[in-house]
Amino acid sequence: MNWNQNKAENVHIAYIGGGSRGWAWGLMSDLASAEDMSGTVYLYDIDLKAAKNNEIIGNRIRDVEGAKSVWEYKAVETIGEALCGADFVVISILPGTFDEMESDVHTPEKYGIYQSVGDTSGPGGIIRAMRTIPMMEVIAKAVQEYCPNAWVINYTNPMTVCVRALYKTFPQIKAFGCCHEVFGTQKVLQEMLKNECGIEATRDEIKVNVVGVNHFTWLTKAQYRNTDLFPLYKAYAEKYRETGVPRAHEGNWVSSSDYFGCLEKVKFDLFLRYGAIAAAGDRHLAEFCPGDWYLKDPETVADWKFALTPVSWRKEDLKNRLARSQRLVSGEETFKINNTGEEGVNQMRALLGLGDLVTNVNLPNMGQIPNLPLEAVVETNAAFRADSVQPVMAGALPEAILPLVGRVAAEQEVIVSGCMNRDKEEVFRAFVSDPLVRLPLNEIRAMFEEMIEKTRSYLTEYERA
Repeated sequence: MNWNQNKAENVHIAYIGGGSRGWAWGLMSDLASAEDMSGTVYLYDIDLKAAKNNEIIGNRIRDVEGAKSVWEYKAVETIGEALCGADFVVISILPGTFDEMESDVHTPEKYGIYQSVGDTSGPGGIIRAMRTIPMMEVIAKAVQEYCPNAWVINYTNPMTVCVRALYKTFPQIKAFGCCHEVFGTQKVLQEMLKNECGIEATRDEIKVNVVGVNHFTWLTKAQYRNTDLFPLYKAYAEKYRETGVPRAHEGNWVSSSDYFGCLEKVKFDLFLRYGAIAAAGDRHLAEFCPGDWYLKDPETVADWKFALTPVSWRKEDLKNRLARSQRLVSGEETFKINNTGEEGVNQMRALLGLGDLVTNVNLPNMGQIPNLPLEAVVETNAAFRADSVQPVMAGALPEAILPLVGRVAAEQEVIVSGCMNRDKEEVFRAFVSDPLVRLPLNEIRAMFEEMIEKTRSYLTEYERA
């Protein structure tokens, strides 16, 4: 990496999962928009053809309207080629295929358990962790060998246990996990200000204090300029607790065919129960709560105005993205540069000394949340400066929500330990205590074994242990 008049040049980014047809394209777009950085992105993927396609797509972006920087993309055959000398490592992988995720999400339905996402908590998130954590160990060891001083940015779910596994494998790793769910809640507060007060605020103007674990994060403070937003949010939640926020535009829940939007009813209900703002999408929040609250059955889900996202939809969407990849590779379609709203590139800029940043990330607990276990991965704000990420001391979790979040943090520690020990029975101890899993013990065991069997090809290490 070189410097030239406040610009970072020859920046080396290693992308693990470089054949991605989603996150990788978003990173390409955001990098092209960063006029004070340039360099090379090395794309490593177990699907080399997918990485080579992204090499072609990425190298055409420099000629696209709106490109402000020049990046070279190189697909490589080994993880060592990607990592050697890297300044940054981006991890964005799918642990298995959508066939495995189909079992994660839908096998529990046979036992009367419904999941809206199935990639972080609940039975699906736990089985996914069993596949993912061994992969994170391999990546952490490779970082230790080839680029021990690189900054590692993880986007892969289950976020918390992935970051924890990275640190337990290589304690000196400089890693953090990124998630945009808090951004979505800041946008809800923007919407509230506009609808209730006629105030047009930007997301950056909504200042929040973040506490919790990924996808079960909470805001204990929210402020617009010198105005405390909690009293207004309380009135807003009470106003729309029954109906949800009225919406009828793309990207928000308007029918059961919208698998990602919501009307914030779960978020409002949790606030009115506990007095803190639940800061993730309703689909994620619901999965951390007892199953009979929001996920008892599809009819209950519909009443709460969010959706169960079927893996069949994800498979169909993948077909569409594969088709788009071919159009981009052939030149039939031109890549368009759009700001994704993610902060990964801005985090890189800050770490390179190109401007300070405060944003929410997932890091080991060094006391930023004093009533959660030390070293467990937690989500709070952190200050990004030149070669430095320092968590903001967010304060203790409010007593009202400590039992909810503390249970999750403890369960995640058991999951990581069980997966790193390749101990199925240790993982089962976490599985049986999950709040979505409310069944007789023999049925829980049957479901666990069935889910293991359906994803066995990715869990062979547990058989040898």
